[in-house]
Amino acid sequence: MAEAASRVALITGAGDPQGMGAACARRLARQGFAVGVLDINGEGAQAVAAQIIADGGHALALETDVTDRAAVTAAIEEVRRTLGPILALVNNAAVEGWCKFEDLTDALWDKTFDVNLKGAFIVTQTVLPDMEAAGWGRIVNISALGGQMGGVFDMTHYNASKGGMITFTQSLAIGLGAKGITVNTVSPGFIDTPMARRAIETSAFPIDYRDILASYPIPRLGSAEDIATAVAFFVSDDAGYITNQVLGVNGGSYS
Repeated sequence: MAEAASRVALITGAGDPQGMGAACARRLARQGFAVGVLDINGEGAQAVAAQIIADGGHALALETDVTDRAAVTAAIEEVRRTLGPILALVNNAAVEGWCKFEDLTDALWDKTFDVNLKGAFIVTQTVLPDMEAAGWGRIVNISALGGQMGGVFDMTHYNASKGGMITFTQSLAIGLGAKGITVNTVSPGFIDTPMARRAIETSAFPIDYRDILASYPIPRLGSAEDIATAVAFFVSDDAGYITNQVLGVNGGSYS
């Protein structure tokens, strides 16, 4: 088993400084991980990596489309050469695209599943040999509350892809546990991210979002740091006997 200070983590979809992926990258860097910051937005990935480095951590920015296997392979090889083998993976890259079900196109459905689910498959499959060689690994997939219980009608495609992420997690966990690799999913509820803000600004919800929050046991928006805290636990040594789990970070709105 590698020492914590020498471990490398890869976080996909980490190029938005206000997003959950960036929060996870910063949190794991503070815990001693060298971090690969992967995003299709190269400038954003550079900004997040630069902040981690400025704060005394180790990070590498990677402008990569998770749906492009050749690009993913090249990016992961760069991480291995620069930082070392990847022993923690956070599959966070996702797109949403609000759309009424009756207006959904094949193109939007396919793009959503390609990024949200196929991308996780490609990245995980490419990283996995590092974990198998070490006999130790942590995979955390970011799903969503809508993937557990449906959610709003205008996100059928997104919710379906995130439900698939939960099943993907469960299947991997069963197959990889004996190899020292745990696989879990963090399922965010209503989190204050750019995605949520877009929904609020475009009135995507059927009722006022403040009324939604008022119905929660913890009546507020969650933060990206709340998600990063859950991810940090799952990648820690303390979580070594925890796998095949869905952890809802949702203010008690669903269990």
